[in-house]
Amino acid sequence: MARRERVVRMSVEQPLWRALTAYRVLTLGYAGLLAGFGHAKYERPWVAVAFLAFLALWTLVTLPRVANAANCTKRFLGADLTVALTGILVTPLADFDAQHMDGPTLPSIWTAGSVLAFALKGGWRWAAFASTLVAVANIIERGEPSEDTFHNVVLVWVASIAIGYVVEVARASERTLARALEIEAATRERERLARDIHDSVLQVLAMVQRRGTALGGEAAELGRMAGEQEVALRTLVSSGLVPTTRVSEDSADGAVVRTVETDGTESPDSDLRALLARHAGARVTFSEPGAPVLLAAGAARELAAAVSAALDNVRVHAGPDAQAWILVEDEPDAVIVTVRDDGPGIPEGRLDQAEGEGRLGVALSIRGRLRDLGGTAELISVPGQGTEVELKVPKVSRGKAGSAR
Repeated sequence: MARRERVVRMSVEQPLWRALTAYRVLTLGYAGLLAGFGHAKYERPWVAVAFLAFLALWTLVTLPRVANAANCTKRFLGADLTVALTGILVTPLADFDAQHMDGPTLPSIWTAGSVLAFALKGGWRWAAFASTLVAVANIIERGEPSEDTFHNVVLVWVASIAIGYVVEVARASERTLARALEIEAATRERERLARDIHDSVLQVLAMVQRRGTALGGEAAELGRMAGEQEVALRTLVSSGLVPTTRVSEDSADGAVVRTVETDGTESPDSDLRALLARHAGARVTFSEPGAPVLLAAGAARELAAAVSAALDNVRVHAGPDAQAWILVEDEPDAVIVTVRDDGPGIPEGRLDQAEGEGRLGVALSIRGRLRDLGGTAELISVPGQGTEVELKVPKVSRGKAGSAR
């Protein structure tokens, strides 16, 4: 039976979108009041009435568009900014004196709401783009830049960029928090699973190992195998072969939804640790990060197969008593897996000779797989000091194996 845990947490951006919605409505009313008090001086009052009527209709109809980031599309942002710029540029048609007396434009401070929508949606770079267009429109409307115009332009520019930067910081903090919650949930589940297994399977395996060693003979071999399985099972439990946590940050209402599943289904991203932990045993030490190491499912399988091929070479060429170590490193742009052994090493020229004889284990099983993933495989071997194979795969891999993403 699958178990599903669903945790919903309100996005830190949602209050900002609500504030923007209220701002657009309030500034619409403010623009209407300014036009009402100043209608007597308009040379063409019908221009002001027509534009403000359209602005009121546009604002009310598009309120759902500024309710959250998902609804606020690029197309809407472009149209909304066009409305604001049009209002600025048609102001002289209604009130020619506004060009020379630094009077308010028809949309007035409603224009800032359009710029703020850019800031909330795309951060400070989008805000800088939108506020620059507004600045250009204001200068064109005035005919020449005045001190008041300059102050207003700088105010909108600085405020929108600052808000955009704050939004980007908030998003980064939210992702960090979601990641921490994900790790915490996975850790708690591993601890619970470890307790259950320790109280049952691991104790039985430990007892079989002790009794087999005490009895000797074939029972000793059985005890040795039980001991190896106990080590492997302990490694699997501690390595995160437990429910996979997935975080979605783009739900329609701005909430963050975290889902934990134990039904064994494969997600688009696979935790590489779970695929490699099965190799751990008495002679193979597995070291991995505490957090999931996510790769595209196909890339993760191919990388695990390359590690398996490297361990096969250890068993065949380094001897049955050789020790091997698997180290997984999760870097920002790549995943690195190192397989090292304490065997006799590879004599110089031996790999070229093996390829010439048709034995292509390293060339195809390891290097070929990594090449298809857009990665690299480096082999370092010193006679008498063992062999080290470093496998590096980029987070966005190429080729068929990486297309699962």
